[in-house]
Amino acid sequence: MNRRIGVVLLGGMLTLGMAASAALSQENGAQLGQGDHGRGRMDAEGQLKHLTEALDLTTDQQAQIKPILAARDQQRQQIFADQSLAEADRHTKMKAIQDATHGKIEAVLTDAQKQKFDAMQEKMHGHGGMQPGGAAPAPQQ
Repeated sequence: MNRRIGVVLLGGMLTLGMAASAALSQENGAQLGQGDHGRGRMDAEGQLKHLTEALDLTTDQQAQIKPILAARDQQRQQIFADQSLAEADRHTKMKAIQDATHGKIEAVLTDAQKQKFDAMQEKMHGHGGMQPGGAAPAPQQ
């Protein structure tokens, strides 16, 4: 009888441990801005928030940039879902999406914001290339 209770308790503890681990992992992913296949990429909301803070975006600019970032995320998801793509093709398509997104965002920015945005991009390229997903790093102060 005591053995059976021990087994039930152990099973319950393992189940709780796995659930807690999954919840903690999911929470940490959300804090990192992992909204894009869990690959450490900032999702559209996370990147919009970052750009708003870094570039001091107006409400109107945020409203224009949000659908650009959402479309980018949707296009990425389609590329990742396409298992027929070779890795090189996937990379080429992702680069094209990122370049197009960059251009669309710049079209919404003021000249001063474009300079900051370009500096952010240069900083990423200067540190071994663009971060996955084109997520801009937090500006250092």
